[in-house]
Amino acid sequence: MKQFAVIGLGRFGTGVAKTLNTMGYEVLAIDDDEDKIQEIINHVTHAIQVDAKDEHALKALGIRNFDVVIVAIGHDMQASILVTVLLKELGVKCVVAKAQTELHGKVLEKVGADKVVYPERDMGARLAHSLVSSNVLDHIELSPNHSILEVVTPDIFVGKTLKESALRAQYNITVMAIKRGKEIIVSPSPDDPIEENDILVAIGDNEDLRRIERD
Repeated sequence: MKQFAVIGLGRFGTGVAKTLNTMGYEVLAIDDDEDKIQEIINHVTHAIQVDAKDEHALKALGIRNFDVVIVAIGHDMQASILVTVLLKELGVKCVVAKAQTELHGKVLEKVGADKVVYPERDMGARLAHSLVSSNVLDHIELSPNHSILEVVTPDIFVGKTLKESALRAQYNITVMAIKRGKEIIVSPSPDDPIEENDILVAIGDNEDLRRIERD
């Protein structure tokens, strides 16, 4: 079973730690604020008050033995960068670091973060897409040019098969799955029909995806 450590118990870090614990994984929560430790202690495997910038303290916790360590430190960019450096120097296999800005993220990548996440930016993008189109349920940016879109089937596609909808041929979009109530059709065939209220999980270029958002 994978073991996770989460450093920094703001809203993001707390959410990640609690969710991983609910999924059945072992989670160590770390923060230098005793109040935050007390708030989460019953929702994770272990919760410890430690200054994560203290290399000896991290060693004592056996931090290098964790499969993934999430650096969820809030507004202190310098601290998040320093902790990321320490974790990689101590031999942590996978460090996921939260970034506030693009520049912050680039620095985290340079100092060794294996994955950088932008919770505020990504949530902003999802909200914007949901506001622009009432059909869009979720939007996940894979790169500056490509995304995954979860969208309620536009009326023009209802009653057609995937092939007849020309989503791939005309829109250059690949439908990875169709959600139909509690059923999920993974890798649907070209002959699968699209029904009213189906939710299409599609991947493609952002410009192409915007076309079905509008439709």
